[in-house]
Amino acid sequence: MARRVFFSFHYDNDINRSMTVRNSWVTQGKEAAGFVDKAEFEKIKRTGKTAVHNWIDSQLNGTSVTVVLIGSDTLTRPFVQYEICESLKRGNGVIGVYIHNIKDMITQKGSVKGNPHTVIGYYSDRSPAYFDNVCDGLYDYIEQDGYNNLGSWIETAAKAHNK
Repeated sequence: MARRVFFSFHYDNDINRSMTVRNSWVTQGKEAAGFVDKAEFEKIKRTGKTAVHNWIDSQLNGTSVTVVLIGSDTLTRPFVQYEICESLKRGNGVIGVYIHNIKDMITQKGSVKGNPHTVIGYYSDRSPAYFDNVCDGLYDYIEQDGYNNLGSWIETAAKAHNK
């Protein structure tokens, strides 16, 4: 089944690596949400945090799974944390996909592997929510052939949430 998927990533550090994943998803005839060009994103950011949150909320509408493309600093970014928490509130499946081994289009270098045991928010009792404890799976795009397997990872997460 074709799914509308939200892709979460650290824009400044990982846009080139993220585009590799997004382009492979779209060329397979699937719909990707959460991507906007840099000029448009900067314009949204200039209008304030609330405007960015509203944009994220609108992009999450109609999605069933959020794919967090994990680079070196992704899980520490406030907007990424917001995207993950909002996805969980909506009942979306959430998976993490390491992209550190994808070479940047400009530098032709990989990056440092991000730590999945990162606090992405707090529960109502103030206990920390760690990404690796709330996600539905962690995968490596290069080592686990994400080009061919991303769809099945997404489908597994969606089914786990009856989506």
